[in-house]
Amino acid sequence: MLTLHHLNDSRSQRILWLLEELGTPYEMKRYQRNATTRLAPPELNDIHPLGKSPVITDGDVKIAESGAIVDYIIRRYGKGAMMPATDSAEYEAYNEWLHYAEGSAMLPLMLNLYVSRLKEAGAPLHPRIDSEIANHLGYVDRALKGREFFIGPSLTGADIQMSFVGDMAKVFEKLGAYPNLAAWLSRMHARPAFRRSIEKGGAYRFAK
Repeated sequence: MLTLHHLNDSRSQRILWLLEELGTPYEMKRYQRNATTRLAPPELNDIHPLGKSPVITDGDVKIAESGAIVDYIIRRYGKGAMMPATDSAEYEAYNEWLHYAEGSAMLPLMLNLYVSRLKEAGAPLHPRIDSEIANHLGYVDRALKGREFFIGPSLTGADIQMSFVGDMAKVFEKLGAYPNLAAWLSRMHARPAFRRSIEKGGAYRFAK
């Protein structure tokens, strides 16, 4: 059976949401961050050398990257749902969003997280970081104008993968200038499968 190795307050929340959307049978093994350091426990190193989450295991398959996990689960268990046909023009846009979320959009948000912890020492870096955050969130906001989902008329893996970008932007109180992104995130959070994922995965909390 497919197993999700779930770390609290992490990107693995969106994998849990995906599994709930698909109704795929799965097992969840929980891991808890160190309350002081906020680091993942060493037990995750026994699952994958990086000691990170999310990780899924499915028979002999082991995958640790969120985008690759989303892609695998949808191809393996989606039964044609939640992704465009691979020979369609929409598929290329879908695939781009899968990579864009972590490859581009999350970088300035994570820099903001870590540089903020430097207090005054990090102040000189904030203008550039803020500029990059605005650049990416503006791009995402424009892409969602007049759209309910990122790709096509229904939920896809692109929405699942991009959800962490929206969540982190909300944590940093950056959504006010991006109404399309804010409205999309509210719609995603209102989905029954998303709410089930929160109930099963634990409180959804990201510290600044």
